[in-house]
Amino acid sequence: MSRLQEKITVITGGATGIGKATAELFAAEGAIVLVADIKQEELNATVDQIKKNGGNAKGFQVNVGKEEEVQAFANQVKEEYGAVYALFNNAGIDQEGGKVHEYPVDLFDEIIETDLRGTFLVSKYFIPLMLEHGGAIVNNASMSGSFADLNRSGYNAAKGGIINFTKSLAIEYGRSGIRANSVSPGTIETPLIDHLAGSKEEESGQQFRETNKWLAPLGRLGDPKEIATTVLFLVSTDSSYLTGQDIVVDGGITAYTWPGKMVMDDSWKKTTED
Repeated sequence: MSRLQEKITVITGGATGIGKATAELFAAEGAIVLVADIKQEELNATVDQIKKNGGNAKGFQVNVGKEEEVQAFANQVKEEYGAVYALFNNAGIDQEGGKVHEYPVDLFDEIIETDLRGTFLVSKYFIPLMLEHGGAIVNNASMSGSFADLNRSGYNAAKGGIINFTKSLAIEYGRSGIRANSVSPGTIETPLIDHLAGSKEEESGQQFRETNKWLAPLGRLGDPKEIATTVLFLVSTDSSYLTGQDIVVDGGITAYTWPGKMVMDDSWKKTTED
Protein backbone atom coordinates (compact mmCIF):
# COMPACT_ATOMS: atom_id res chain seq x y z
CA MET A 1 0.00 0.00 0.00
CA SER A 2 1.13 3.60 -0.56
CA ARG A 3 -1.55 5.88 0.82
CA LEU A 4 1.11 8.22 2.21
CA GLN A 5 3.76 7.93 -0.48
CA GLU A 6 6.47 10.57 0.07
CA LYS A 7 4.21 12.47 2.50
CA ILE A 8 5.92 14.24 5.38
CA THR A 9 4.30 13.05 8.61
CA VAL A 10 5.01 14.01 12.22
CA ILE A 11 4.27 11.75 15.19
CA THR A 12 4.84 12.82 18.80
CA GLY A 13 5.31 10.22 21.49
CA GLY A 14 6.37 7.98 18.64
CA ALA A 15 9.01 5.85 20.36
CA THR A 16 6.72 3.29 21.99
CA GLY A 17 3.18 1.95 22.10
CA ILE A 18 0.55 3.53 19.87
CA GLY A 19 3.00 6.10 18.51
CA LYS A 20 5.50 3.45 17.49
CA ALA A 21 2.85 1.30 15.83
CA THR A 22 1.61 4.33 13.90
CA ALA A 23 5.10 5.36 12.85
CA GLU A 24 5.76 1.86 11.52
CA LEU A 25 2.45 1.79 9.66
CA PHE A 26 2.95 5.25 8.14
CA ALA A 27 6.41 4.20 6.96
CA ALA A 28 4.99 1.03 5.43
CA GLU A 29 2.52 3.26 3.56
CA GLY A 30 5.40 5.21 2.01
CA ALA A 31 5.51 8.20 4.36
CA ILE A 32 8.58 10.07 5.52
CA VAL A 33 8.05 9.73 9.25
CA LEU A 34 9.43 12.32 11.66
CA VAL A 35 9.27 10.72 15.08
CA ALA A 36 9.41 12.91 18.19
CA ASP A 37 9.76 11.65 21.75
CA ILE A 38 11.40 12.60 25.02
CA LYS A 39 12.96 9.14 25.44
CA GLN A 40 16.14 9.13 23.36
CA GLU A 41 17.05 5.44 23.62
CA GLU A 42 13.59 4.17 22.66
CA LEU A 43 13.35 6.84 19.96
CA ASN A 44 16.59 5.68 18.35
CA ALA A 45 15.46 2.05 18.47
CA THR A 46 12.15 2.83 16.76
CA VAL A 47 13.75 4.89 14.00
CA ASP A 48 16.42 2.23 13.44
CA GLN A 49 13.77 -0.49 13.18
CA ILE A 50 11.75 1.49 10.63
CA LYS A 51 14.86 2.01 8.53
CA LYS A 52 15.79 -1.66 8.84
CA ASN A 53 12.36 -2.51 7.44
CA GLY A 54 12.96 -0.26 4.44
CA GLY A 55 11.10 2.80 5.71
CA ASN A 56 12.11 6.45 5.85
CA ALA A 57 12.26 7.94 9.36
CA LYS A 58 14.12 10.48 11.45
CA GLY A 59 14.05 11.00 15.21
CA PHE A 60 13.80 14.21 17.21
CA GLN A 61 14.13 14.40 20.98
CA VAL A 62 11.42 16.82 22.10
CA ASN A 63 9.48 17.58 25.28
CA VAL A 64 6.13 18.63 23.80
CA GLY A 65 5.16 20.57 26.91
CA LYS A 66 8.05 23.02 26.47
CA GLU A 67 7.32 25.79 23.97
CA GLU A 68 10.93 26.52 23.07
CA GLU A 69 11.60 22.85 22.24
CA VAL A 70 8.45 22.53 20.11
CA GLN A 71 9.21 25.75 18.26
CA ALA A 72 12.79 24.62 17.56
CA PHE A 73 11.46 21.26 16.36
CA ALA A 74 9.03 22.92 13.96
CA ASN A 75 11.71 25.28 12.68
CA GLN A 76 14.06 22.38 11.98
CA VAL A 77 11.34 20.46 10.14
CA LYS A 78 10.48 23.54 8.08
CA GLU A 79 14.11 24.07 7.15
CA GLU A 80 14.73 20.43 6.20
CA TYR A 81 11.39 19.38 4.73
CA GLY A 82 9.26 22.47 4.08
CA ALA A 83 5.64 21.42 4.34
CA VAL A 84 4.04 18.75 6.54
CA TYR A 85 1.08 16.67 5.40
CA ALA A 86 -0.01 14.81 8.55
CA LEU A 87 0.42 15.37 12.28
CA PHE A 88 -0.39 12.82 14.98
CA ASN A 89 -0.33 14.42 18.43
CA ASN A 90 0.15 11.25 20.42
CA ALA A 91 2.49 12.21 23.28
CA GLY A 92 0.89 11.85 26.67
CA ILE A 93 1.31 10.68 30.25
CA ASP A 94 -1.03 9.35 32.92
CA GLN A 95 -0.88 8.60 36.63
CA GLU A 96 -3.39 7.97 39.39
CA GLY A 97 -3.52 10.83 41.87
CA GLY A 98 -6.39 10.13 44.26
CA LYS A 99 -9.66 12.01 44.69
CA VAL A 100 -9.74 15.66 43.70
CA HIS A 101 -9.21 17.02 47.24
CA GLU A 102 -6.17 14.72 47.58
CA TYR A 103 -4.85 15.13 44.04
CA PRO A 104 -1.34 16.69 43.92
CA VAL A 105 -1.33 20.02 42.11
CA ASP A 106 2.07 19.34 40.57
CA LEU A 107 0.82 16.05 39.09
CA PHE A 108 -2.24 17.79 37.65
CA ASP A 109 0.01 20.45 36.10
CA GLU A 110 2.43 17.86 34.71
CA ILE A 111 -0.31 15.88 32.97
CA ILE A 112 -2.01 18.99 31.60
CA GLU A 113 1.35 20.29 30.35
CA THR A 114 2.25 17.16 28.44
CA ASP A 115 -1.13 15.94 27.24
CA LEU A 116 -3.16 19.09 26.60
CA ARG A 117 -0.61 21.89 26.38
CA GLY A 118 1.66 19.67 24.31
CA THR A 119 -1.13 19.00 21.82
CA PHE A 120 -1.79 22.75 21.61
CA LEU A 121 1.87 23.69 21.19
CA VAL A 122 2.67 21.14 18.50
CA SER A 123 -0.48 22.09 16.61
CA LYS A 124 0.28 25.80 16.93
CA TYR A 125 3.77 25.51 15.48
CA PHE A 126 3.13 22.86 12.83
CA ILE A 127 -0.13 24.20 11.35
CA PRO A 128 1.83 26.94 9.51
CA LEU A 129 3.66 24.12 7.70
CA MET A 130 0.29 22.76 6.50
CA LEU A 131 -1.52 25.95 5.49
CA GLU A 132 -0.27 26.19 1.92
CA HIS A 133 -1.05 22.62 0.85
CA GLY A 134 -3.53 21.39 3.47
CA GLY A 135 -3.26 18.23 5.51
CA ALA A 136 -4.67 16.26 8.41
CA ILE A 137 -4.26 16.36 12.18
CA VAL A 138 -5.14 13.54 14.56
CA ASN A 139 -5.01 14.10 18.31
CA ASN A 140 -4.81 11.14 20.66
CA ALA A 141 -7.50 11.59 23.29
CA SER A 142 -9.01 8.71 25.28
CA MET A 143 -12.33 7.23 26.27
CA SER A 144 -11.41 8.89 29.59
CA GLY A 145 -11.94 12.24 27.89
CA SER A 146 -15.66 11.51 27.65
CA PHE A 147 -16.14 9.00 30.48
CA ALA A 148 -14.05 9.62 33.60
CA ASP A 149 -11.63 7.26 35.31
CA LEU A 150 -11.62 7.09 39.11
CA ASN A 151 -8.79 9.03 40.80
CA ARG A 152 -7.49 10.42 37.49
CA SER A 153 -9.04 13.86 37.29
CA GLY A 154 -5.94 15.38 35.69
CA TYR A 155 -5.89 12.82 32.88
CA ASN A 156 -9.65 13.03 32.42
CA ALA A 157 -9.49 16.81 32.15
CA ALA A 158 -6.57 16.76 29.72
CA LYS A 159 -8.16 14.22 27.40
CA GLY A 160 -11.54 15.93 27.53
CA GLY A 161 -9.80 19.15 26.60
CA ILE A 162 -8.09 17.46 23.65
CA ILE A 163 -11.43 16.30 22.25
CA ASN A 164 -12.89 19.80 22.29
CA PHE A 165 -9.62 21.43 21.18
CA THR A 166 -9.76 19.17 18.13
CA LYS A 167 -13.14 20.63 17.24
CA SER A 168 -11.61 24.11 17.43
CA LEU A 169 -8.96 23.06 14.94
CA ALA A 170 -11.59 21.60 12.63
CA ILE A 171 -13.72 24.73 12.44
CA GLU A 172 -10.79 27.14 12.27
CA TYR A 173 -8.79 25.39 9.53
CA GLY A 174 -11.30 23.43 7.46
CA ARG A 175 -11.40 26.09 4.76
CA SER A 176 -7.61 25.98 4.65
CA GLY A 177 -7.78 22.33 3.64
CA ILE A 178 -6.76 20.99 7.04
CA ARG A 179 -8.90 18.32 8.67
CA ALA A 180 -8.68 17.59 12.40
CA ASN A 181 -10.05 14.60 14.29
CA SER A 182 -9.29 12.85 17.55
CA VAL A 183 -9.05 9.16 18.34
CA SER A 184 -10.09 7.87 21.76
CA PRO A 185 -8.53 4.51 22.59
CA GLY A 186 -9.82 2.20 25.28
CA THR A 187 -7.44 -0.01 27.24
CA ILE A 188 -4.57 -0.78 24.87
CA GLU A 189 -1.61 -3.10 25.49
CA THR A 190 1.19 -0.51 25.73
CA PRO A 191 4.19 0.28 27.95
CA LEU A 192 1.96 2.86 29.68
CA ILE A 193 -0.23 0.01 30.93
CA ASP A 194 2.90 -1.74 32.22
CA HIS A 195 3.78 1.44 34.10
CA LEU A 196 0.32 2.05 35.52
CA ALA A 197 -0.81 -1.48 36.32
CA GLY A 198 2.21 -3.76 36.09
CA SER A 199 3.63 -5.88 33.29
CA LYS A 200 2.27 -9.21 32.06
CA GLU A 201 4.86 -10.94 34.24
CA GLU A 202 3.72 -9.20 37.44
CA GLU A 203 0.75 -10.42 39.46
CA SER A 204 -0.81 -6.95 39.58
CA GLY A 205 -0.49 -6.64 35.83
CA GLN A 206 -2.03 -10.05 35.26
CA GLN A 207 -4.99 -9.21 37.50
CA PHE A 208 -5.49 -5.88 35.76
CA ARG A 209 -5.50 -7.47 32.32
CA GLU A 210 -7.83 -10.28 33.35
CA THR A 211 -10.33 -7.84 34.82
CA ASN A 212 -10.17 -5.32 31.98
CA LYS A 213 -10.27 -7.94 29.28
CA TRP A 214 -13.80 -8.84 30.31
CA LEU A 215 -14.98 -5.26 30.59
CA ALA A 216 -14.84 -4.91 26.80
CA PRO A 217 -17.62 -6.66 24.84
CA LEU A 218 -14.91 -7.89 22.45
CA GLY A 219 -13.36 -9.73 25.40
CA ARG A 220 -9.78 -8.46 25.18
CA LEU A 221 -7.45 -5.48 25.42
CA GLY A 222 -6.71 -3.56 22.26
CA ASP A 223 -3.53 -3.75 20.23
CA PRO A 224 -1.57 -0.56 19.35
CA LYS A 225 -1.83 -1.52 15.69
CA GLU A 226 -5.62 -1.25 15.93
CA ILE A 227 -5.28 2.40 16.90
CA ALA A 228 -2.62 2.96 14.25
CA THR A 229 -4.93 1.78 11.46
CA THR A 230 -7.59 4.20 12.69
CA VAL A 231 -5.08 7.06 12.64
CA LEU A 232 -4.03 6.07 9.12
CA PHE A 233 -7.66 6.20 8.01
CA LEU A 234 -8.06 9.65 9.55
CA VAL A 235 -5.02 11.15 7.80
CA SER A 236 -5.64 9.49 4.44
CA THR A 237 -8.01 10.57 1.70
CA ASP A 238 -10.25 7.66 2.73
CA SER A 239 -11.69 10.08 5.31
CA SER A 240 -11.68 13.20 3.11
CA TYR A 241 -15.07 14.48 4.38
CA LEU A 242 -14.47 13.68 8.04
CA THR A 243 -13.40 16.44 10.42
CA GLY A 244 -14.11 17.60 13.94
CA GLN A 245 -14.97 14.09 15.14
CA ASP A 246 -13.80 11.87 17.97
CA ILE A 247 -13.45 8.22 16.98
CA VAL A 248 -13.72 5.88 19.97
CA VAL A 249 -11.76 2.63 19.61
CA ASP A 250 -12.42 0.84 22.88
CA GLY A 251 -13.65 -2.67 22.10
CA GLY A 252 -17.14 -1.55 23.05
CA ILE A 253 -16.53 -0.57 26.70
CA THR A 254 -18.44 2.71 26.42
CA ALA A 255 -21.42 1.03 24.73
CA TYR A 256 -23.04 0.03 28.02
CA THR A 257 -24.03 1.68 31.29
CA TRP A 258 -23.23 -1.18 33.71
CA PRO A 259 -20.98 -4.16 32.91
CA GLY A 260 -21.89 -6.23 35.95
CA LYS A 261 -23.66 -9.15 34.31
CA MET A 262 -21.06 -9.49 31.56
CA VAL A 263 -18.22 -9.50 34.07
CA MET A 264 -19.87 -12.07 36.35
CA ASP A 265 -21.21 -14.38 33.64
CA ASP A 266 -18.62 -17.17 33.35
CA SER A 267 -20.48 -18.88 30.53
CA TRP A 268 -20.24 -15.71 28.46
CA LYS A 269 -16.51 -15.51 29.16
CA LYS A 270 -15.90 -19.04 27.93
CA THR A 271 -17.32 -18.20 24.50
CA THR A 272 -14.59 -15.66 23.89
CA GLU A 273 -11.55 -17.20 25.54
CA ASP A 274 -8.53 -17.76 23.37
